[in-house]
Amino acid sequence: MKDQALSKVLIVDDLADNLQALDALIRDEQRMIFHAASGEQALQLLLEHEFALAILDVQMPGMDGFELAELMRGTERTRHIPIVFTSAAGRELNYAFKGYETGAVDFLYKPLDSDAVRSKVNVFVALDQQRHEVRRQVAALEESRKEQQVLLEQLRATQGELQRSLRMRDDFMSLVAHELRTPLNTLFLESQMRMLQLQRGNVEALGPERLPAMIARDQRQIQSMIRLIDDMLDVSRIRSGSLSIRPTDFELMALLKRVVSDLALQASGYGATITLHPHGPVEGRWDEFRIEQVVVNLLTNALRYGNGKPVDIVVEADAQQVRVDVIDAGKGISEADQRRIFEPFERGAGSGEVKGLGLGLAISRQLAEAHGGRLFVTSDGHTGSIFSLVLPLFASDDISANNAAAAEAASYRPAQ
Repeated sequence: MKDQALSKVLIVDDLADNLQALDALIRDEQRMIFHAASGEQALQLLLEHEFALAILDVQMPGMDGFELAELMRGTERTRHIPIVFTSAAGRELNYAFKGYETGAVDFLYKPLDSDAVRSKVNVFVALDQQRHEVRRQVAALEESRKEQQVLLEQLRATQGELQRSLRMRDDFMSLVAHELRTPLNTLFLESQMRMLQLQRGNVEALGPERLPAMIARDQRQIQSMIRLIDDMLDVSRIRSGSLSIRPTDFELMALLKRVVSDLALQASGYGATITLHPHGPVEGRWDEFRIEQVVVNLLTNALRYGNGKPVDIVVEADAQQVRVDVIDAGKGISEADQRRIFEPFERGAGSGEVKGLGLGLAISRQLAEAHGGRLFVTSDGHTGSIFSLVLPLFASDDISANNAAAAEAASYRPAQ
């Protein structure tokens, strides 16, 4: 039958004609018939197959049917197989009694009653089919249970990730509000002070000699808000795969010298210095704006977490790639934080006093990967950190595949 296991029936007789006749009598599409001309052949088949029924001739040379039945009953694999004996001997030999003693379910005398044989075989085949069906259902239930267990574990993981995402959203909204409120409050207070001076007619307080400082303070606060917004937009672009990378030919050392010069005032505010170690020109093909963005992020972090100690930039290059190491002498980054700080909105332990959304490293890593490069950190957790930017010298103009990989990698992932 379709999608149903065939039942196997073993018939044992030393006469080939008897085997053929019995086979023709009981053969059916639901069953497979196996022949054995001796007890030894029957034992071999019993070790290889699982039978629904064994029909054994009693009188055979060598091992007779009773001896075969006793061996079957003494073996775990075959002791549960129903046995039907057949015999051409007279009833006066009382073979039936001995057959039932060996565990037979029935004893048939030859010549066999065709209807009785078919009926008995049908009964045991039906029982075997029921056993197969029960096993199938049990296996299906077990498989269903395993699938439900997997789904339950996935549901728990999803629930945990959802809860984490909700916490992250709340923390993010709170952090954004805090980070935007600081420059906005400063701008608001500045405007209120100027309005108050105007209302009092104190125009000298807004004179030309004071305007440059006022404008500079306003620009700093506005730039702070713009940086926050740009970081959030970059994360969105990376996830959607729409981050734009426009490679052009330029010299990397000149860019690094310019960035170090631009950050010199900021470094002095932290009581630190930035030293770019000498290296020959490094010509390559990258998106200059994005590479500058990565380097600025790395140097800004090194100043924030470097405890006012010097920051070094070391460049190594060969014919295929360039490596830029930003080295600080801060307290280091633990192994657990090293796996976490490249995730969006994640920051290292002890960063509570440091402003920011925790987006810089996540964006920087995706920008590096969008160029076909890498960004990673090395630290023993105690004596500073080395952030390494590795870039191929000539990033391909066709960066769609890298952008797609960066978008996938930028998706939220639970912290390890």
